[in-house]
Amino acid sequence: MAKVRVHVFLKPGVLDVQGKAVEGALNGLGWTGVSNARVGKLIEFDMAEPDEAEVKRMCETLLANTVIESYRIEVG
Repeated sequence: MAKVRVHVFLKPGVLDVQGKAVEGALNGLGWTGVSNARVGKLIEFDMAEPDEAEVKRMCETLLANTVIESYRIEVG
């Protein structure tokens, strides 16, 4: 059994409304040096026989909207 992590982020150029909200909140709380905040998601699961090609198919099918999101896979 191995741990698989899929990091999903909006592609550059796609407006990240949640990231802008986080950035604004941090600035409002006094962290004025924060800019270009981006919010993503982490999907973590165990896989009996980890196969990066199989995880890529999972990402392309369900885990990421590849039109507006990119992803990075970690196995191990």
